[in-house]
Amino acid sequence: MLPIRLTTLLLALTFVSPAWAIADLNEVAPPAPPLPETVAEGAALELVYEEAKQFFEGPTWSPKENKLYFTAFGPQKAARILRLESKGEAQVWLAASEGVNGTWPAKDGRMLGAQAYGHRVLSFALGKAAPEDTVILYANPELHQPNDICQTADGRIYFSDPDFKKKESSAVYLLRTDGTVHKIVTDMAITNGLITSLDGKTLYVADSHKKHWRSYPLKEDGTAGEGKLFFEPKTENTKDPDGMSIDERGNLYFTGRGGVWAVSAEGTGLGFIPVPEFVSNVTFGGADGKVLYLTCSAKVYALAMRVRGGAWSGAADKP
Repeated sequence: MLPIRLTTLLLALTFVSPAWAIADLNEVAPPAPPLPETVAEGAALELVYEEAKQFFEGPTWSPKENKLYFTAFGPQKAARILRLESKGEAQVWLAASEGVNGTWPAKDGRMLGAQAYGHRVLSFALGKAAPEDTVILYANPELHQPNDICQTADGRIYFSDPDFKKKESSAVYLLRTDGTVHKIVTDMAITNGLITSLDGKTLYVADSHKKHWRSYPLKEDGTAGEGKLFFEPKTENTKDPDGMSIDERGNLYFTGRGGVWAVSAEGTGLGFIPVPEFVSNVTFGGADGKVLYLTCSAKVYALAMRVRGGAWSGAADKP
C-alpha cells in the first residue's frame, strides 16, 4: 500500500475555482488549487483499508478505543458497519445495518446512525465485538432514506433525508432532546452531508444536485433561518458533494468535485486535496486528532494534518 503523493495528483488535475480563476479559458490551463496549509508538510494519502465492490461511508472516530468506525455498502443493498483494527484489517462490527450511512460520536459516548433502509435515527453502544444496545431515537416509514447526521454541544441532532429520485421533497430534520422532530430545511434539491459550526450557530449542508454547499443560521430553538450559497468551486469535475467534517479552527472539509475542499468559516476556499477515487466522507481521528480519514469507493485513506478535529477543541464535532 504505497502512499499517494498529493503533489503528483495536483499536477495531474486541472481546476478553476474562485480563488484560482483565469480570465481567458483559451490560455494555458492554470495551476491546480494548492493543498490546504492545514495538511502536514510532506503528507501523503495512506491507504489503510480496501475491499472490492464496496462503497465506504460514515466514518466516526472513537476516542475511547482509538478506533475508526465506518459504514460499507455492497451488492444487493448489503450494508455493514466496520471497525478498523489495523492497517489493512477491519472487523465487521454490525453485519446487517439496514443501510446505516452517516454516523456520529454522540455526547453520551455512544454512536449515532442515520439508517437509510430502515428509515430511522439510531443510537448504538460501542461494544467490543458488536453493538451492545441499540436505541431507536426516531422512526418514520415516510422518510426517503436518512443519510447524514450530526449533534451539537447541547444535544440537538440534525439529519438529512434526500429525495434522490424526484428531487422534490428533500429535507433536513431537527431531532430535539425531548424527542420532537421538526423539518427545518426544504429548499434544496438533494440534501446530503451536513455539519454544524463549532458554536452550533450555523448549519452547513451539501446539495448533491446543484453540486454546491449551503449554509443556514440556526436560531436559539435549533430551527434554521434563510439559507444561502456558501461555497461553489468552478471545476470541470462535477462529482456529487457528500459528507464533511470540521477542524479545531472552524474550517470545513467538504467532499465532492474531485476530492476534499478546505473552506474557512466565512466561505473562503483554503485549498484542495485531490483523491483518485470518489470521496464520500471525511472525519478527524488519531490519538492526537491530527489524522483526516477519507472514506471512498472501495478504499479508506488517512492523511496527516497540522490541525486537530473540532472534537479536540472541546466543542461538539465529528472527530
